[in-house]
Amino acid sequence: MSVLSAPVAPAVPPPVFSPEEIAVRARRIREPVHIVSGPSGRELGLAAGPLPAVPVLGTLPPLYPEWLGGRTFCEAHGVRFPYVAGEMANGIATTRMVSAMARAEMLGFFGAGGLAYADVERDVHALAGELRSRSNWGVNLIHSPAEPALEFRVAELLLRCGVPRISASAYMELTPAVVLCSARGLRRGTDGSIVRRTRMLAKISRPEVAERFLSPAPAELLDLLVGQGKLTPQEAALAALVPVAEDITVEADSGGHTDNRPLSVLLPRMALLRDALCHRFGYRRPVRIGAAGGLGTPAAVGAAFALGASYVVIGSVNQTAVEAGLSDEAKAMLCEADVADVAMAPAADMFELGVTLQVLSRGTMFAQRAGRLHAVYRAHGSLEEIPPAVRAAIERDVLRASFDEVWQHTRAFWERRDPSEIARAEADPKHRMALIFRWYLGSSSRWAITGEAARRTDYQIWCGPATGAFNRWVAGTFLAEPQNRSVVQIALNLLEGAAVLTRAHQLRTYGVPLPSEAFVYTPRGLA
Repeated sequence: MSVLSAPVAPAVPPPVFSPEEIAVRARRIREPVHIVSGPSGRELGLAAGPLPAVPVLGTLPPLYPEWLGGRTFCEAHGVRFPYVAGEMANGIATTRMVSAMARAEMLGFFGAGGLAYADVERDVHALAGELRSRSNWGVNLIHSPAEPALEFRVAELLLRCGVPRISASAYMELTPAVVLCSARGLRRGTDGSIVRRTRMLAKISRPEVAERFLSPAPAELLDLLVGQGKLTPQEAALAALVPVAEDITVEADSGGHTDNRPLSVLLPRMALLRDALCHRFGYRRPVRIGAAGGLGTPAAVGAAFALGASYVVIGSVNQTAVEAGLSDEAKAMLCEADVADVAMAPAADMFELGVTLQVLSRGTMFAQRAGRLHAVYRAHGSLEEIPPAVRAAIERDVLRASFDEVWQHTRAFWERRDPSEIARAEADPKHRMALIFRWYLGSSSRWAITGEAARRTDYQIWCGPATGAFNRWVAGTFLAEPQNRSVVQIALNLLEGAAVLTRAHQLRTYGVPLPSEAFVYTPRGLA
């Protein structure tokens, strides 16, 4: 006759009080942790498992990266993580990158800005075919004040192809194109709420621009679109009751287009504006605030969530990912950058307006050369007014071709894209000069994408200080190896690290003596 022994209860790990043991216990974010006091009542430590016999001062529940942002963001966009891979123009944010993010239950945007319409059309059709059953992907719609017809044409393409998410960027004012994307397909649900067919994320850096996206679409634009047959009267009526965008991405010190504002100042300002406008217009659904720009480390991502961001948008650091549409040469240059290796340079798409963007300065002379072209443009009314010595230096050192040769290339480009630009240039000598100088700015980005070795010192690579911070964080880890640097691994490690640092900060508010290593997260392969 056998006697069954009673089950042995699992051993409860004892509380830990040494700095090294506290750091190890703090990193176990997916387990609850108890803050306990020691025998003297003065020392604090951590305990896991069931409530220990020692005095318990507080308990923290499990923490997951999925829970860092606003829950409504994940629900609205059908994602697991409050994380977006932003649209890097000229197709640097590739269709491959968007697909990888969608499969990883995150949100990604294709970088349509700067591409010819035929290229956008091809890639949008490819994405729509591959991701038809998913809602967590999108395409960029960029403000194009010099090419409003192209902007509107792209907007209609995105709607026609059923692109579920649109990221509106670089807008200074609302245009018919962006209002069309916001209002097309609006309808009443069975419960009476207004249902959007297409969701828009508006990337902004100025309060006055944010106010336009947080308000209902202007009546004059809605009337214009109804008159053109682009919207129904019913869609326009509903558009007057909802904000243009229900997700506002606050863009701080980012690569590319930026106002260089610090996120810690900008995001709270936008949150106050959001609250005021939501109250004024009586919106029934919450409007979410996201953070972009300067987010290259777990600490930065965690800080964005601590500021109240519902989601984060990561851009420039993804240019070194294996899926990015940038040459290996340009990626290698980015991997050498530190936080100070950036400069402001004229933007090709808004050259005449004097708008600048942030680019890599280490290893390239693009910022200086582009700035030189803009200074000459401001000082003279035509190519003929440029002093011969200045003209010769520009042709030799910057363009590496004569003005006449560049004009032939420029003319051929605009004959394909928009012949009206040629007519305008022939009637306006200053505009002709701008188009010739813009040839260099546009070509410099393509050279970086294709890896044109002879023009390496002319590469235009969009880059903010976050790239340098990212490089220092991943140095010596598996993410330092190019083949390991996928967009999904970058995302998972930034989120995991942000969660680890968030737990450390939570514990610090209890007075737990955390060592510095508790605030360090080392990248590793995650699934």
